[in-house]
Amino acid sequence: MTRRELAIDYFQQGYNCSQAVLLAFKDLTDLTEEQSAGLASSFGGGMGKLREVCGAVSGMFMAVGLICGYSDPKDTTAKAEHYKKVQELAAKFKEQNGSIICRELLSGEFSGREPVLPTELSSATPPAERTAEYYKKRPCGELVGNAAEILAEYLDVQ
Repeated sequence: MTRRELAIDYFQQGYNCSQAVLLAFKDLTDLTEEQSAGLASSFGGGMGKLREVCGAVSGMFMAVGLICGYSDPKDTTAKAEHYKKVQELAAKFKEQNGSIICRELLSGEFSGREPVLPTELSSATPPAERTAEYYKKRPCGELVGNAAEILAEYLDVQ
């Protein structure tokens, strides 16, 4: 399976967008499935359903940080190089999808899909049930696939 297919499969199992992308790279992160899912659990729905940065993008950033991030707080060169990687990944995702912001991606403006209704975006409501209709109207499956594919190409991994 490709990283794209893995991420989509994890999403279709019920993991959030961020978890799905991070889990698609778990073999490179030295984290277990449980650790990966826990780490990324707060970032679904654009960070806890706040509809800010897309969870797929957050998962991509977590994965690249775990795989090739820096750890020495005094190494400003490594920090700058890593931030450049993050910016390049964000730019590629935005180029493909129109935005890195969850609410903008769900608006339908960039995907040509019907917008997700505002009541479904409320943080007070429980997550929507994962039905065929859910997958049909949301671009999230495609977005997690795109994020995983972008990172796989960037890292030159299968």
